Amino acid sequence: MTAERTALIAEIEAEARETAAWTGRDRFAPRVIAALRKVRRERFVPDREVVRAYVNAPLPIGCGQTISQPFIVALMTDLLDLRPLDRVLEVGTGSGYQAAVLAELAGEVFSTEVIPELAEVARHALAREGYGTVALRVGDGGHGWPEQAPFDAIIVTAAARGVPPALVEQLRPGGRLVIPVGVPSGDQELRVLRKSSDGRVASRAVLPVAFVPLTGSSSNVHDQDR
Repeated sequence: MTAERTALIAEIEAEARETAAWTGRDRFAPRVIAALRKVRRERFVPDREVVRAYVNAPLPIGCGQTISQPFIVALMTDLLDLRPLDRVLEVGTGSGYQAAVLAELAGEVFSTEVIPELAEVARHALAREGYGTVALRVGDGGHGWPEQAPFDAIIVTAAARGVPPALVEQLRPGGRLVIPVGVPSGDQELRVLRKSSDGRVASRAVLPVAFVPLTGSSSNVHDQDR
């Protein structure tokens, strides 16, 4: 599917230019594009969806969940500004595709998934594709992974009603958090939060988005920033 992957990369790069007025980025980092070229998306979707693996759209992966649109994966990854030695937490493993992309860019990747069936499928897919070093556990990702904190970057792949405080607490000074915030089937926006050296957090909205809801006890936290 090399030709399909190449066409998808071109589409992602075009969409980056088209959305630059919102995102502030008319192109994504070469390392991010290289990771998208390398990770085989077809290995992280159900067999029935393989023919659509390189369509620039979300796809169902079972249990009412989806694998995110490739452009959104690229954008969220780029917004993390990852460095080779960074420690990254992903909330919402899903199929494992985003974790594989992160593993191409960061030093250590930790990922949480609340649905055991998805976590098991993702674990096998990551190991099969050579990303067995991704640490994965089942649990409410909104609580983060305190035993492994602090993190240089955190990415949340489902929409929360507000930013879970535990995730902010587990960010290292200078850390970045990328998260969709909003209500299910309603208004949602992608946000980037940055923690300064003195612990203050700056937040900015990037783009209107549509994500499946973050599930778990932490998902109903009230958004103090609204």
